[in-house]
Amino acid sequence: MSLGLARAVALQGLEGTVVDVECHRSPGLPSFGIGGLPDTACAQAPDRVRSAAISSGVPLPAHRFVVNLSPAAIRKQGTGYDAGIAVAALTASGVVPAGAATDVVHVAELGLDGRLRGVGGVLPAVAGAVRAGYRHVVVAQENAAEAALVDGAVVHPYACLGDLVADYRDLADGGVLPCRSFPAGKPGEQRQHGDLADVVGQPEARAAVELAAAGGHHLLLGGPPGSGKTMLAERMVTILPPLTDEVALEVMSVRSLAGELHDASGLDRVPPFVAPHHSASTPAMVGGGSSVIRPGAISLAHGGVLFLDEAAEFKATTLQTLRQPLESGWVTVSRASGSVRYPARVQLVMATNPCPCGRGFGAGADCTCTPTQRRAYAGRIGGPLLDRIDLRIDVPPMTRAGLAGPAGESSAVVAERVRAARAVQADRWSGCDWRLNAQAPGSVLRTSPWRPSRATTAGLDRALDRGEVTLRGYDRVLRVAWTVADSRGRTAPGPDEVTTAMFLRSTAVAA
Repeated sequence: MSLGLARAVALQGLEGTVVDVECHRSPGLPSFGIGGLPDTACAQAPDRVRSAAISSGVPLPAHRFVVNLSPAAIRKQGTGYDAGIAVAALTASGVVPAGAATDVVHVAELGLDGRLRGVGGVLPAVAGAVRAGYRHVVVAQENAAEAALVDGAVVHPYACLGDLVADYRDLADGGVLPCRSFPAGKPGEQRQHGDLADVVGQPEARAAVELAAAGGHHLLLGGPPGSGKTMLAERMVTILPPLTDEVALEVMSVRSLAGELHDASGLDRVPPFVAPHHSASTPAMVGGGSSVIRPGAISLAHGGVLFLDEAAEFKATTLQTLRQPLESGWVTVSRASGSVRYPARVQLVMATNPCPCGRGFGAGADCTCTPTQRRAYAGRIGGPLLDRIDLRIDVPPMTRAGLAGPAGESSAVVAERVRAARAVQADRWSGCDWRLNAQAPGSVLRTSPWRPSRATTAGLDRALDRGEVTLRGYDRVLRVAWTVADSRGRTAPGPDEVTTAMFLRSTAVAA
């Protein structure tokens, strides 16, 4: 009778928990069982482990093996436990020295030929291991560059189980696995989003995009097809500042868990741009799944822009699920198997036509829709979600005069102004849990020293009394007013800034 111990990582969302892989070997009829709430893929590990061990020249004896994945109350999902189970079984068999693998975390799948194969979620798994105090991590070679992004991790990439076992057997007392070299990840293709100078005309819409980027505000663009709404939305990420190291690591962890992180060569600080199709389901938007709860589009856009083109064509239930994440910056997905939480701090940009036919814009428009159809179409977005949109802008159709106008500023020029405005906000809110005006709580903006004078907010106060704005809308007007003031180089918003912020919430697209 022998015991073996190795380590692995269980992921619940982006939270990694180090798992003790305990293996007990005893005489008896040959069998190999796994306990500790494994899912179907994890429960099939014994067949992969036995075949991989035979292919690697270290076959397991024909004994009874019992593996426990502790803590047993946490569900174990996926094939990333294969390497840890194999090492624990080989330790129990006396092939790997006892205690050699107790301080090493293993995150890799095994092929029947003994190869170590990459798995999704390596980045958050390694981060969880390092937080728990385990620095040495064994991964497949294809996951090495991704795992190396975690500060403090000592990555040991292996191509096959045989090499890993050979290194364990060569360890002296108290030794550690050798640090094998591995090729750096290939830089991925640079994401292209064009330049703001590509947008012809539309000075008001360009200014709104800049204002949204400066303060982190949500934006709604309304207008007929071909007016430039999609181009404006796609170019917002070109004027946003690079992601911080912390946010970039969160973004890449979500992409890793979703299986969209390939050949990582370093932290990607370009804000993400995610544009789901209007037929996307609710789980695709906010996350979900029957067995494995995957992140949705709003989490994949964390730190960047979530763009909903043809917003009125989305299912109403799907749109309304965005309300809570837009307020909190997190999305919690609950299933019978448990709940997970993913980051979802995004800038929401929506684009919509004015009516079903798309031509109902301005006097003389050749629109075939009835007033009832127009009102019903505008109501598809829903008042509660619309109330969370800070800026609502009409994008009129292009005219010959607009084509003949001067070229717009480039993204580089606008990005510098956005950076300057955000620097002012970071200084203002230093010491707080937020850095942007759009994230400042309304209770803070309505109290000293940030509360504008009564004369400054007189018009806004009257609108609140008449029921024209909700208290949430009142706070959002104040946030936009502060951003307008920052963009104009003012130390605090005045009546003009508050009036501008109110106008930006009451244009025709909101009707």
